[in-house]
Amino acid sequence: MAAIGRFQKDKEIFHAKVVDGELFRLHGDVFGAPSFDRKATPRKGVKTLVPVVPSKIIAVGINYLDHAREMGRELPKEPLIWFKATTSLLADGGRIEIPFREHRTDFEAELVIVIGRKIRNVSPTTAARYIFGYTAAQDISDRTIQKGESQWARAKSFDTFTPLGPYVETKIDPSELNIQQFQNGQLRQNSNTQQLIFKPAELVSFISTNMTLLPGDVILTGTPSGVGPIQSADKLEVRIQGLAPLVNTVK
Repeated sequence: MAAIGRFQKDKEIFHAKVVDGELFRLHGDVFGAPSFDRKATPRKGVKTLVPVVPSKIIAVGINYLDHAREMGRELPKEPLIWFKATTSLLADGGRIEIPFREHRTDFEAELVIVIGRKIRNVSPTTAARYIFGYTAAQDISDRTIQKGESQWARAKSFDTFTPLGPYVETKIDPSELNIQQFQNGQLRQNSNTQQLIFKPAELVSFISTNMTLLPGDVILTGTPSGVGPIQSADKLEVRIQGLAPLVNTVK
């Protein structure tokens, strides 16, 4: 299916395949065997939404070799995971809102796994069959709160703290993708998914042994080295090889 997005025109919400910037409406179950219009939908008046509606957002920490070295942390023996509130989701082009200006709040560029089928307790060798595709995200983090608590969910779950999208790329190999974070045009993070400690299939398998994953659920796979603070009026851009860029501003 290649790039799939979710859009709104007036009050209608629909999925569409994105080809060279044109939208071809999807009919049927996006995670099944849908059909597509042959004629493109005019983009005038169309708003880009978060590409999926997950029942849960699962984040993974300390999952890049370069980031672990940067933090002086030992490599984890198994994935470190936590939940982010689904109300923290923000579409491409949306504005990130900093709740406490006196706190340090950081960007984190991340590759995201999108689950395509209900899954429970599968091996790493079969886990890839359950992956619908990949997209980009920011794991925005209030470091002041995070450093003061043993649980990270609150520091990372404020409204607008999970920009996600703009589209899900269904035909991509995640094993060797460049991942970059730009802040006001300046390169801040620059790594490759080869640096991932736990690969996507390993993450899906591990998480599926602990909980049922549903179509549309998303897994943020971790961030590379170079995380840094954001401030009002910043423009943040996540660029991952083979994916459309995710661009957001900060309030």
